[in-house]
Amino acid sequence: MFWALEAGRVDTRGLEFEQVVSDIQTLNEWATEGRLEVTAISMGAYPYVADKYVLLPHGASMGFGYGPIVVTREPMEIDALHDLEVVIPGRMTTAYLALKLAVGPDVRVRELPFDQILDEVVSGRADAGLLIHEGQLTYAGEGLSKVLDVGEWWLGETGLPLPLGVNAARRDLGDRLGDVSAVLGEAISVGLDNRVEAMAYAQQFGRGIDAETADKFVEMYVNELTRDYGDVGRRAVDELLLRAGSDVIAEYA
Repeated sequence: MFWALEAGRVDTRGLEFEQVVSDIQTLNEWATEGRLEVTAISMGAYPYVADKYVLLPHGASMGFGYGPIVVTREPMEIDALHDLEVVIPGRMTTAYLALKLAVGPDVRVRELPFDQILDEVVSGRADAGLLIHEGQLTYAGEGLSKVLDVGEWWLGETGLPLPLGVNAARRDLGDRLGDVSAVLGEAISVGLDNRVEAMAYAQQFGRGIDAETADKFVEMYVNELTRDYGDVGRRAVDELLLRAGSDVIAEYA
């Protein structure tokens, strides 16, 4: 999305965009304060901020049969997680919400920034870790075993993709909300249609991962559902909110 904006490949309709890079849990927390006009958040965080934000109908990361994974140093069954502490990337993340739905609400957890979780498990400081982002692809190289893929579990339960990260816009944008949505939607489409150039730009935010891993990760989560939720994406959002026990109804710009 931002490559197209930076490259001047879309008409910004007089709007100015400043890129703010941070981890998803921090963005979730900022959203409770309404700090940014437009922000990525976890879908699991949306019920906490729905009074301030509406969902943009594009920009989502949805895993169709894959998603965040729980890893341990030794192979084990899912039921064993009830006896372990799982390090998670934040209590407002969709990953944690899906973990509770899959394992049960009594699962013991400890929060840690997402990019520290892999090392926490490898070192033995944690029994198990819930990995998001590229850790889903690199854990085996660290000698860890996958116990649960919450996206795979979700697909088996619902037949739907798991909506993980979403883009949201602040309600007080008022009359400009439509313009903001249109510009960012076009930027995403331009990025998808010019994938090589967009990937070269995105690689600088890859936290040191190699180009092949970055390309594979983007291929998993940046797709036609990113361009637009469509009916299946919206049904997935509604199902997640329902299973989370939320009375919030998803609203879109």
